[in-house]
Amino acid sequence: MYDRILVATDGSADANRAVTHALEQAEQHDAELNAIFVVDTDRYSEPALSSLEAETQAVEDWGNQQLEEIVERAEALDIETTTRCCHGKPYVEIINHADEVDADLIILGYHGQSHTKTQQIGSVTDRVVQEAGRPVLIAA
Repeated sequence: MYDRILVATDGSADANRAVTHALEQAEQHDAELNAIFVVDTDRYSEPALSSLEAETQAVEDWGNQQLEEIVERAEALDIETTTRCCHGKPYVEIINHADEVDADLIILGYHGQSHTKTQQIGSVTDRVVQEAGRPVLIAA
């Protein structure tokens, strides 16, 4: 049913649950797993030679670490995995990447790192669900 699955992570608890679901689905369907981490340029600007630049680089490094952990978990299950760490608006980058890899399914956490635990869905997840034009599984 699924050949290519895209999971987005920001390292939050809900995103980690999404990764677990993505690994389960990829293993069950013998699907390729694509994982993405987006450095939110609305939160972390990219000015040259400033303390914000160092903070942005730290977030990118952390994101790459999150992606590497996904690759390690996938390798243990013999799941082919590709990763992408990029900068931009998270929902835009997730949708664009889903289009690029022709993902059959996007898996996201209910809330992200910047969201407080409420009954309301996170803004990135909400936008992806509304605009992706493909199935989205939400892990809560």
